[in-house]
Amino acid sequence: MEEIQKNEYDLLIDKSTAVQKGWKKVPAPKRGNLIRIFGLKLREHLNELGKGVTMESKKPITEGIGEVQEAIDMCDFAVGLSRQLYGLTMSSERVNHRLQEMWHPLGVVGCITAFNFPVAPWAWNFCLAIVCGDSVVWKPSPKTIKISYRCKEIFDDAVNDYKSKYVDSLGIDPKDLLLILEGGNDPAVWLAEDKKIKLLSATGSCEMGKSLAPKVAARMGKGLYELGGNNAAIVTQFADLNLAAKAISFSVIGTTGQRCTSLRRLYIQKNIYSAMIGKIKGQWSGLAMGDPLDKNNILGPMISKEAVDKMQKVIKRARMKGYDVWGGELAKPTKAPKHEEHRENYVLPCLIEPKNNVHDEDLAMAETFAPIVYTFQYDKLPEAIEMQNSVPQGLSSCIFTEKLNEAEQFISAVGSDCGIVNVNIGPSGAEIGGAFGGEKDTGGGRESGSDAWKQYMRRTTVTINYGRELNLAQGINFELTNNQPDGK
Repeated sequence: MEEIQKNEYDLLIDKSTAVQKGWKKVPAPKRGNLIRIFGLKLREHLNELGKGVTMESKKPITEGIGEVQEAIDMCDFAVGLSRQLYGLTMSSERVNHRLQEMWHPLGVVGCITAFNFPVAPWAWNFCLAIVCGDSVVWKPSPKTIKISYRCKEIFDDAVNDYKSKYVDSLGIDPKDLLLILEGGNDPAVWLAEDKKIKLLSATGSCEMGKSLAPKVAARMGKGLYELGGNNAAIVTQFADLNLAAKAISFSVIGTTGQRCTSLRRLYIQKNIYSAMIGKIKGQWSGLAMGDPLDKNNILGPMISKEAVDKMQKVIKRARMKGYDVWGGELAKPTKAPKHEEHRENYVLPCLIEPKNNVHDEDLAMAETFAPIVYTFQYDKLPEAIEMQNSVPQGLSSCIFTEKLNEAEQFISAVGSDCGIVNVNIGPSGAEIGGAFGGEKDTGGGRESGSDAWKQYMRRTTVTINYGRELNLAQGINFELTNNQPDGK
């Protein structure tokens, strides 16, 4: 892949800026119609795109197809939203006055996505941005560039079927509403520093977010960050252990532990600790591992040898500290995968038990993008919640319990400090209807559902005086009198 030059980047942004100036004039429901057509096109290519996701990201094919389904769901959500970009009307304290808020298109949205979810986070941003009247410049991971261009081709095909005389009269090409920016770190920095980028949405590691956020802030720009998770689960003595074991297994093994919502830490009430660990180990024995394109396999390879090496270094450090380590070995599928790029970098999931519930800065407090989970014991629920909240990240969390007051405590103001708080399901696998994102080092951004659309628009507060008097707020009296000397 050739690195894009700065002058080429500037031309790309100028093109996106130009098309947005016309697109913002299009009524929102008509903007939604384009996304409706795009969603239909995605449905036609669901299996093809799912395979494309798996080919590059190496996640199991069921997860690859599921990710494209998430993009389809976002299209459905955004189409409905295009008729519901509501602003409030407020009562004015002044006679013959009305207060309201209005939402207007924002501008060019920069969207940075990672290899592990090459389609869904882009769709969260893109579908909302388009119905909100914005254009999008998408910088995908270089590791998953092919599926990005395939999505662009399908969107362009949707534009070909999009019939609007009004849009034609604006003299714009809606295909320019989605432009792809290739490259590594430099183009990401350019997006962060560019005043023409009205919102920078970045999905990736906490380190990446912390490097870009100051550059956006320096120009008083808007940032939307969905970063690392280091997510936790609490299993109480009142939990359904079979349900918990299955949910925990998916949250560790899904995408080979390379999700931002993957389970990293597990807090188990001490009286059921041995039983819970035994169930997890039992489920992990004889996992269906191999070719990610085979729908019968649930564990595929990691993205690269570098990722495998990082995992093995963490396991080595844990052993050097004297911690109990189970699993984590390098592995080989019993049957060689069809494609060469899927034949290496297999690992088994790993349980690590630190001594005395220690949360080391370089182990449990950090996030390793791999199928590693640290296990801890606790006595009382507040102790588990405190340990869960002790890490810098705050994306996703969950509790397994059949006791109502434990569940309510966990979701309350004194419970989990994460953006996603689940009961009797794992931390991984969110659906599009809720706002997705987290707190603390996770970045504070929210994408996808609920009212996340507001980040892609600018709000204006409007006051209308339909009377004949100038009534001022707060009871201020301002009367002009002619008290100038004669002749003045």
